[in-house]
Amino acid sequence: METFIAIAAIVLGIVGIIGSIVPGLPGPPLGWVGMLLLYIWGGGTNGAGEPVSLTVLLVWLGIVIVVSVLDYIVPAWFTKITGGSKYGSWGAIAGLFIGLVWPPIGMIAGSLLGAFIAELLIADKNAKDSLKSAFGAFLGFISGTGLKLITSGVMLFYIIIYAF
Repeated sequence: METFIAIAAIVLGIVGIIGSIVPGLPGPPLGWVGMLLLYIWGGGTNGAGEPVSLTVLLVWLGIVIVVSVLDYIVPAWFTKITGGSKYGSWGAIAGLFIGLVWPPIGMIAGSLLGAFIAELLIADKNAKDSLKSAFGAFLGFISGTGLKLITSGVMLFYIIIYAF
C-alpha cells in the first residue's frame, strides 16, 4: 500500500507539471493533491526522517492558490498594458489549443498567431497594434505558465523527497 500511495503521489506531481502547460488540467492543484496523499498516508519522510508536516502542506496550499489566481490576472494585465483586448487573450488560448498538435513550438507559435489574428480580425486593429497586443497576450500566457511550471516542479521535487 505504501508503494501505491507513493506512486500515486508522484503520478499526480507529473500530471501537475503537464497540467501547467496543457489548458484544462489544473496543474498546481493536482501536484498539491499528491502532497496531500503523502500527508494523509503519513508514511513518507524526507532525508532527515521527518514526515510531511501540516505547515508544509498549508504553505503549499497558499502558494497553489496564489499561483492559480495569478494565472488569470497576469495574462490579462500583460494584454492590457500592451493595448490588447480580451479577443487577443482568447485568441492566444485558441492558438495554444491548435498548437498542441506540434508541441512545444506549435503551442508557442499558435498562441502568438492566435492572439494576432484575433486582434487583427475581431478587434479590428491594424497589423502593428495587433502584433503589439499579440506579444502582450503571449508574454502573459508564458508568464502564467512559467509560474505554474515552477510551482508544480518544486512540488514534484518535494513529493519525490517525501515518497522515498
